[in-house]
Amino acid sequence: MSQRPRMKYAEQVGSLLKELLKQPGLGEQITRHQAWLVWDQLVGEQIAARARPLRLRKGVLEVQVDHPVWMQQLQLMKPQILEKISTKIPNAGITDIYLRQSRGNRGYRPAKAKKSAGPPAWTQTELSAEETRSIEMELDGIDNPELKDEMRRLFTLQTQLDKERNK
Repeated sequence: MSQRPRMKYAEQVGSLLKELLKQPGLGEQITRHQAWLVWDQLVGEQIAARARPLRLRKGVLEVQVDHPVWMQQLQLMKPQILEKISTKIPNAGITDIYLRQSRGNRGYRPAKAKKSAGPPAWTQTELSAEETRSIEMELDGIDNPELKDEMRRLFTLQTQLDKERNK
């Protein structure tokens, strides 16, 4: 097995993501997997604490449920959940939900927000008009508005962090 040469410097997240997004079909895959991002909103906190999406195969979203009673409840709610998914993520192509009981009753628990003194100071770093334009140019080829907003947030944070480190 050959080893790759050591990197002289770390690649920036923006350039890595740009290369990644050039791969054929990746945009569609990301759109289909947005169910993970909006699951808690779609089903509510109580159900999200008991059921989590595991995988997506051929339009079927596999959901792990921690208790048989919740499986029965979700079985009854499948049409409503599928309708919410198709409304929230119209191009996801999710046509069915397969419910799988988890081993043991260790349910998913959404992480409680930690009380902190607020966001790190570097997140308040102002970006120049040129930096903002550069970020928008990187995002120009992305059609999905939710993905574009997340990428914009990520690129902005990376630029703020880089700017703060270089002070």
